[in-house]
Amino acid sequence: MASTRAHSIAWPDWIAGLLFVGWDTLVQRFHARHVPRRLPLPSLSHLTVMITGATSGIGLDTARALALSGAHVVFAVRNTNAANDLISQWQISQPHGQPPLQCEVMELDCLSLQSVRTLGETWEARKLPLNLLINNAGIFCMTGPQKFSKDGCEQHMQVNHLAPALLTVLLLPSLARGAPSRVVMVNSIMHYVGFISPRDLSMKAEGRKYNNTCAYSNSKLAQVMFSNLLQRRLPKEAGIDVVCVHPGEVKSKVARDLPKLIQIAYHKLFFLFNSEEGARSVLFCATDKLVQDHARHLRSLGYPLAPYFGPDLKIWSVAKQALDVEKAHLVWEETLKLVDLPADCIDTALSGSFLT
Repeated sequence: MASTRAHSIAWPDWIAGLLFVGWDTLVQRFHARHVPRRLPLPSLSHLTVMITGATSGIGLDTARALALSGAHVVFAVRNTNAANDLISQWQISQPHGQPPLQCEVMELDCLSLQSVRTLGETWEARKLPLNLLINNAGIFCMTGPQKFSKDGCEQHMQVNHLAPALLTVLLLPSLARGAPSRVVMVNSIMHYVGFISPRDLSMKAEGRKYNNTCAYSNSKLAQVMFSNLLQRRLPKEAGIDVVCVHPGEVKSKVARDLPKLIQIAYHKLFFLFNSEEGARSVLFCATDKLVQDHARHLRSLGYPLAPYFGPDLKIWSVAKQALDVEKAHLVWEETLKLVDLPADCIDTALSGSFLT
């Protein structure tokens, strides 16, 4: 039987991480008090952006702000009807005389790696440049039993880490054509209480207890580790940078499975951000030159580290377990194995070849 100790974070580290998460959640409004309620954006008519999970929450407000600033926004979503309805509403609301919004919809189901591959193949076939990829889609099922995708992976790990990792690598040729370009990983402070067993990303090992919160935290930790190595492995000449962002604790649909009274109480919490406030840091990471400059500075120093920003638009430190380079390499290898990518996928993609 596998050792339980091998599959969990040390109690002192877990308690310290939990206290950090709790305290930051309580004071996030104070720390972000200098950030405008609606982040001003320049004209982005020169950008083509793909954003996953853009029909609700942070993704919706991020997509709307980018579209209103002139960007060509590609909605990569599971519910294409909802996305088309949103775009139609936004077009109708455009002031008279303003050009129509440049939006389109593509289907993406992050619980299906084949769906991810189909999206990547369809987009790549157009040979268009991509300036910005925002991996926003995510899930956090607070209650219920352990569930697996049709690919056999734990649902949080697949949606929050494996699917965006695969999509990012598949779109590297397009991102290279759109250089200077960026990949924004919408992460979470909850990675501070995550723990990774690289050979058991789906928490299937005998003797390992399953917990939804742990599964979510682990998926976000895996995302940080993968992003760190991806940023390090992308050559400077490619002109592609990877950045992670914690948008703050935002009122979302995560409480929908809880008892009604708890749902009501959850939405009354004054210290939680609404989705528009949560989108500010994502938009900052997507558009501000300071983010790109910091990413390039870290690369020039040879650090295996992607920039990490918080809801206050400042640089944050990641959890110490995210800095375990040896374990990060194992997470990288296991990720490529689970999504069926070759070890030389970065070089192959940047050579202009699509990874079938």
